[in-house]
Amino acid sequence: MKSLLPFFSPSPSLLRPSLCGCLAICLALASTPSFAGSRILGTGGVSAIEGAAGGGLSPWAVLASTASEQEMGVTASASRAWVDDYRLTVTGASLNVYDRAELSIARQTLDLETLGGELGQDIYGAKLRLWGDVLYHPWGIWSMGIQHKRLVDGAIPTALGASDINGTDVYLSASKLLFSAVAGRNVLLNATLRNTDANQGGLLGFGGDQGHRTWVAEGSVGLFITPNWVMGAEYRQKPDNLSVAKEDDWQSLYSAYFFNKHLSLTGAWLDLGDIAGLPSQRGGYLSLQAAF
Repeated sequence: MKSLLPFFSPSPSLLRPSLCGCLAICLALASTPSFAGSRILGTGGVSAIEGAAGGGLSPWAVLASTASEQEMGVTASASRAWVDDYRLTVTGASLNVYDRAELSIARQTLDLETLGGELGQDIYGAKLRLWGDVLYHPWGIWSMGIQHKRLVDGAIPTALGASDINGTDVYLSASKLLFSAVAGRNVLLNATLRNTDANQGGLLGFGGDQGHRTWVAEGSVGLFITPNWVMGAEYRQKPDNLSVAKEDDWQSLYSAYFFNKHLSLTGAWLDLGDIAGLPSQRGGYLSLQAAF
């Protein structure tokens, strides 16, 4: 495995001023006394690749950090995924406002190691908790979210037939923790319904000759081996809009460890299927998250 130094030290050229500013604001706000975390460890999930709180591949209904209804919380994360022919780097930050609303920002950079070049996009997200609680409400927690995505350079997606270089996803998520569900251990379930026209999450543009906006489903399950350690699987259905670039659903097996309420590390095995004509993209994933 490559050294972890590049993983946690992305090149400054990958970060736009907007992302750097968001990270600086989050760190400054985290130093104020009003920022705390009274919710139970792990109830904020980790940072998904699009910046929202959830699993690695999909947003969940929970909001980032462990801030309660009288608190505010911030997170910052750095993630790296490497599959056969591509490498994805994600840096992001999010703000939880009184456990009611979440604002997030993420920068994705996809290195085309076999084809050459790179693709990048900025993702601006917002999530609103509609009702419920992941622990104690019988129907869990329900949230609605939006993600606006803007490509840095749309030349390659446009050449492949994408209709647009900017797009917006809207989703509805529900999450529920089942106490002592399997061998006395807690189980976390999540389901997300997303309306999208994004190709490969937006990195290959939006829409195409085979379709445009559609509804897709995403699901996650996690088993808490200990209160700090959860293992599980994710599945993310994908649209297939480009005839020249077949798109498959994404799936993963993951393990996340919460050292405390402020620091977590997630690792996963990924199966992303075909990407831009290159088949069977499988590999690993690591994500480090700090929460305040």
